[in-house]
Amino acid sequence: MRRAALAPAVVVTALLFLAPMAVIVSYSFLSRGAYGGVELPWTLENYTRFWDPLYGSILVRTFAMAAVSTALCLVLGFPLALFISRAGSRRTLYLHLVMLPFWTSFLIRTYAWMFLLRDTGLVNTVLQAFGLIKDPLPLLYNPTAVIVGLVYGYLPFMVLPLYSSLEKLDKSLLEAAADLGARPWSVLFRVTIPLCLPGIRAGSLLVFIPCLGAYLTPDLLGGGKSIMIGNLVQNQFTAARDWPFGAAVSLALMALVMLMLCFLLRRDGEELL
Repeated sequence: MRRAALAPAVVVTALLFLAPMAVIVSYSFLSRGAYGGVELPWTLENYTRFWDPLYGSILVRTFAMAAVSTALCLVLGFPLALFISRAGSRRTLYLHLVMLPFWTSFLIRTYAWMFLLRDTGLVNTVLQAFGLIKDPLPLLYNPTAVIVGLVYGYLPFMVLPLYSSLEKLDKSLLEAAADLGARPWSVLFRVTIPLCLPGIRAGSLLVFIPCLGAYLTPDLLGGGKSIMIGNLVQNQFTAARDWPFGAAVSLALMALVMLMLCFLLRRDGEELL
């Protein structure tokens, strides 16, 4: 009975995940056709090309920008999640406000940031109107703009797991720490944050992994000057029409992420023991 109940999910997973994954794996070992597509012979060249210094710099840039975006989401999201967890009867309202951006297309929200950050956008217009700057600041088409877009887009993915951990936190532990003479900052760093590590890890993964594969935000806000791995894969499947190399890059990125996840899960298991 149990296997019969799981059968539909297994079939859907096989059709929508395993079958496309098998196609991508096979493409990564084939050669690029003269007019795009794939053809024989089988080769490992697509994987060896990925370790070229040019693509290595893109990989390093991608991990660095994803790490910075994740750290900023954590710094901004933790106080917000802590505030919501202590908001009493208004928790539901604040949670709806956190999820409100999901009601609008991500593409539209990214374009909104372009209108805010461009030379004639709202930010530069206001700064010039108050006489704070003479010439428009280069706020768009740089790594900073990409990080701003990533933080804005994925901040809710950090807030919700943090809120879940903070909401379940035993308040008596905080009271006991205060009774023992711990100051508020000491209670935060020595009690609250250690007890919320599962939420911090979950939120960090939910933000870091999508940031690694992001291509729309770097493309629009970076203007082609802040290419990330997602942009590289997109370009190989569209403009360059080099499907085998695009498949190899996507699989290499997936392998790196899986290794990172296995390391984290193994460390968490050792900590539990």
